[in-house]
Amino acid sequence: MVRFQGTDTYVATRDLQVAVNAAIALERPLLVKGEPGTGKTILAHEIACAIGKQLITWHIKSTTKALQGLYEYDAVSRLRDGQLGDERVHDIANYIVPGKLWEAFEAADAPVLLIDEIDKADIEFPNDLLLELDRMEFYVYETRRTIRARHRPIVVITSNNEKELPDAFLRRCFFHYIRFPDRETMQQIIDVHFPDLKHELVHEALRIFYDIRQVPGLKKKPSTSELLDWIKLLLVEDISPDVLRMRDPAKLIPPLHGALLKNEQDVHLFERLAFLHRRERG
Repeated sequence: MVRFQGTDTYVATRDLQVAVNAAIALERPLLVKGEPGTGKTILAHEIACAIGKQLITWHIKSTTKALQGLYEYDAVSRLRDGQLGDERVHDIANYIVPGKLWEAFEAADAPVLLIDEIDKADIEFPNDLLLELDRMEFYVYETRRTIRARHRPIVVITSNNEKELPDAFLRRCFFHYIRFPDRETMQQIIDVHFPDLKHELVHEALRIFYDIRQVPGLKKKPSTSELLDWIKLLLVEDISPDVLRMRDPAKLIPPLHGALLKNEQDVHLFERLAFLHRRERG
C-alpha cells in the first residue's frame, strides 16, 4: 500500500500524514479544511508527486454542477453539425464531453483526484456526488453506458468552510483540519523554501508575523504563503534583521506590509493602533 510522508517541498505534520494514509487505506475521500493559505490545495499535488500518481484537478465554482464532473452533453454543437449536414450528428456519443470524474475513472493507473473548494458550489452539490464517489461508477443516459472506475482514485476534497457540508456527505469522508502552523513547523516550511536564510532574519520575521496575526479585530490574518512572499521581498530589498528588530513601535506596520495585509480595513486598523500608541507615549 502506498504511504505519504510529505515531500522535499512540502512539510507534512505527523497528524496530516496519518490522515492521508488513513483515507487511502479506508478508500474514502479525504476532506481537508483549514485557514486559507495552510496548504490544502497543494496537498493533493504533493500526494501525487510523492507516490508517483497522475493528478486530476476539478476546481469548483459557484456555478459548478455535479453532472459537469461526470460528463456534459454538447447539444449546441450537435445542432450546428446537423444544420451543416455533418455525419457525426448521427452518433450522440460524439457530443458527450467527459468530466473530471470520468477522466479519473478511466485513467490507466489510479490517479489523485482533487475536488477543490467544494463549499463554493450549491448546497446540494456534495450530495449529488455521493453515489458516484461510493460506487465508483455512473450511468450515461444519452449513450446508455455505465462508466466504472478502472482503479479507485485517491480523492482529496478541500473546503474553506464557506458553508456547511451535508451530514450524509461527511459520513463518507475521512476528515482532517489543517491547523495553522506553529513557529517550529513554520520554521521548517521557511527552511524548505529559503534553505540559506540567516537565522536572525527568520527569527525577526516570524516574531512580527505572529504578532500581526494576534492583533484583535484583524479582518484577514496573513497566511503561510503571504509570509513566504514577505520574506522573499525582504531579501530582494535587502532588509536587515536590525531593521525589523529596531522598527519604530509607533509605526507598528512592518516594512513591505502589502505582502501581509491585504485590505484597507486592516491597514487602517494598524494606523489607528499606531496613533493610539503615539498618544499614550506623548
